[in-house]
Amino acid sequence: MSATLDPVFEDVAAAARLIEPYVRRTPVLSSPEVSRLLGASVDFKCENLQAVGAFKARGACNAVLALDDAHAARGVATHSSGNHAAALARAARLRGIPAYIVMPRGAPRIKRLAVEEFGGRVQECEPTLAAREAAAAALIVSTGATLVHPYDDPLVIAGQGTALVEMSTQLAAPEVVLVPVGGGGLLAGTAIASRRLWPRARIIGVEPAGADDAARSFHSGLLQPAGSPQTIADGLRGAMSPRTLRMARAGVDDIVTVSEDAIVAAMRLLFEALKMVVEPSGAVPVAALLEGKIGHGRVAVVLSGGNVDLDALPWITAPRGA
Repeated sequence: MSATLDPVFEDVAAAARLIEPYVRRTPVLSSPEVSRLLGASVDFKCENLQAVGAFKARGACNAVLALDDAHAARGVATHSSGNHAAALARAARLRGIPAYIVMPRGAPRIKRLAVEEFGGRVQECEPTLAAREAAAAALIVSTGATLVHPYDDPLVIAGQGTALVEMSTQLAAPEVVLVPVGGGGLLAGTAIASRRLWPRARIIGVEPAGADDAARSFHSGLLQPAGSPQTIADGLRGAMSPRTLRMARAGVDDIVTVSEDAIVAAMRLLFEALKMVVEPSGAVPVAALLEGKIGHGRVAVVLSGGNVDLDALPWITAPRGA
């Protein structure tokens, strides 16, 4: 696949075949009690149970396994606040190549530890997108590694779309698919797969109101600056790229935003009622249901990740609902 071309369904199908031995087939769970509380019939695709605790294992594996031997030998590099970093480090270890990871200062401790446990070589930078990109570019110059972008990469996007391919074999087509959105790789991959497999389903991205550049970009048609995102959902602080915005506007029905209070409430609901450990970014789509942003009907939710510092749960370290 050319790095300049947007992926299509055939690329997602090829990714599903390539990565199948290296990722988990995650379950789809439902709960009448949770559906009652959310006001909709909800099925949860539990990517929080995926390898590295997040859907990011899919895209990273596809990108690393697709490299030719000459490029692979020089390693891979990226910038990430956590889940993509760990996923890339794991995929690189599977292939026996180095992984160079730029992480912003203040990234969750549990996510940095995961990167290091998989053998990733971590370099810190300031917590801005510009600093992340500059540090990653410098690493690539010094090492010769191949950049595997967290979301602006056709192989990564195709890999992320395999979650919906898998989900389509586990349940009947829903009316709505809810996906968290930061940089837009999961949303773009989901839209590709859904338009082929569940063409009548509405695809809706959900992001924090404190990091709402995707919603602003989607509705205006122009990339909007991320600014300084303020949200507990650290995995959704990235900004969309021209590619992911273009793909979202071609295949996504809407992007909505949710409050921080709703994210924490959704996270707690999933812990208590569904018995699922889900990080704030993964709980964001459930927050949209809690806030009545979606309506009734049959809804499929992608629980994108479950990497949580259990010593810093938001309802313990801050007033309840804060």
